[in-house]
Amino acid sequence: MVWLKRAGLPILAHAGALTPLALLIWNFFHDQLTANPIQYITFRTGKTALVLLVLALACTPLNVLFGLKQAVALRKPFGLYAFLYAALHFVTFVGLDYQFDPELLKEAIFKKRYALVGFAAFLALLPLAVTSTRGWMRRLGKNWKRLHRLVYLAALLAVVHFVWLVKSDVREPLAYGAGVIVLLALRLKSVRRASAKLREKLVGKQGECRQVAVHEDLR
Repeated sequence: MVWLKRAGLPILAHAGALTPLALLIWNFFHDQLTANPIQYITFRTGKTALVLLVLALACTPLNVLFGLKQAVALRKPFGLYAFLYAALHFVTFVGLDYQFDPELLKEAIFKKRYALVGFAAFLALLPLAVTSTRGWMRRLGKNWKRLHRLVYLAALLAVVHFVWLVKSDVREPLAYGAGVIVLLALRLKSVRRASAKLREKLVGKQGECRQVAVHEDLR
């Protein structure tokens, strides 16, 4: 039972991250990829990559604000899953949409600003995925953390990519952008200290309230 309690959150995280891929595979084999399957796959993989990237950024603030230590261990899997969907998004664009044609790809990437920014976001995620192992952490030392700060840039570029892609109704991508900015702000040392102090005060007040309740019950 204790093991299930500890493993429950990681199991839910892995299952949730793999569900969009499973649905895509299901839709493929049941001919449910809509009238424009390439566009559908591109949109679904790209949006899922952004959601998982936001979740990866949210893990540390969840620990700081709410003391949810289990969330910290999910940063790496969420980040790797985000890269997986970003890679599928990129391969769909390059392979299915443009048939790996260098001339067409060159024209698309350098003439369509959303494609250029999306490509830059993918390139920012690539070294993070490659160096995600403990071996690379040992090799890079302090530089590992510096390198992995690229995730902030990747998230912002992904939001810009989404905004420029949809063109008209930008409310959804702007909502993701606002979330990313808030999560980045929560990583500032001053904000983290203030958040930690606030959480300590709230926990202290909750403890005092429980003690009062216990004393009242004993009377």
